[in-house]
Amino acid sequence: MARKAATKPGRVSMHDLMKIVNKKAGRNVAHDLTGENPTEVKQWISTGSRWLDSITCKGKLAGIPVGKITEIAGLNSSGKSYMAAQIAANAQKQDMLVVYFDSESAIDPVFLEQTGCNLERLMYIQASSVEFVLETIEELLGATEERILFVWDSLALTPAISDIEGDFNPQSSMAVKARILAKGMSKLIIPIADKQATFLVLNQLKANITSGPAARVTAMTTPYMTPGGKAMHYSYSLRIWLTGRKAKSAFVEDENGFRIGSEVKVKLEKSRFGTQGRNCFFKILWGVDNVGIQDDESLFEAVKGTKYLSSAGSWYTMEMADGNTVRFQPGSWAKKMEEEVFRNRVYEIMDEEIIRKFDKREGKASDFYEEDE
Repeated sequence: MARKAATKPGRVSMHDLMKIVNKKAGRNVAHDLTGENPTEVKQWISTGSRWLDSITCKGKLAGIPVGKITEIAGLNSSGKSYMAAQIAANAQKQDMLVVYFDSESAIDPVFLEQTGCNLERLMYIQASSVEFVLETIEELLGATEERILFVWDSLALTPAISDIEGDFNPQSSMAVKARILAKGMSKLIIPIADKQATFLVLNQLKANITSGPAARVTAMTTPYMTPGGKAMHYSYSLRIWLTGRKAKSAFVEDENGFRIGSEVKVKLEKSRFGTQGRNCFFKILWGVDNVGIQDDESLFEAVKGTKYLSSAGSWYTMEMADGNTVRFQPGSWAKKMEEEVFRNRVYEIMDEEIIRKFDKREGKASDFYEEDE
């Protein structure tokens, strides 16, 4: 008896096809992009710097993207941990739980409270190995529906298990850590997005030492590199690099010459939000009770080059929204920022000059990018 030929399926709507895919995956992975964009960042965590928040995403006041992986890398004493603590405090204000992995054994509860962290909503974990950090994040994501900010301080100083069990010869475990990170990050990217968690990776900037004919050119164009392997670069949606504002790290000193902070240059080494290469400046204080980013002071630098702020000698004049002007000296800037009308005017100028004009590509590109030193 002749075998009956299988009938070909008729036309199926895309909606029905999406149901098949989602059933196979066990969750909603197929979407119709004519509606809501499933990959769009819907929430941001402030960095503690309004200037930095103004340049992380094209066309809006943003910060650290929720549902993504962000790197903050910096030179020694550039303020990575202080900045991360402020981000953690701001995440808690958005009802997020903070999980802090520490491989440097340098965390101080008093310092965390000074930056605004609620210790009752912060879980401190000693990062014993790279595998432990990645596996713990995976397990916690599957154990709760609560939104979590994971902070890893730092990737550079967290060993792989093979490093712990092996000898001190770096050749014996070369590239092992990078392979573990590549595999681990590929497993975590989608769960982090699905759970609207955030992964903040702190890393170290190291001198990019190369050899060969192109070594000099490489050192000039790419003076720094970060540990962890090249695969990590693809996992990050945002890479924030902190260096000294000058050729060497500049310190903030009190009236007696004691070092109480750092002057930091911030560059967006990578941004999937249209702002790669933009930069800003601010001071981070760590030797006084008022630790963290000195946001108000940095905003003077942000608006100083705009048409709304002119100078004559030691005096500056700001054009207000109603057409009137306000005169002040740089030393009184912090006091002026305490005035609501003045502060709001500064924010308006930043929104116009730093966010909107860049979004609309008005003016010259050199107004928004600084040539690398």
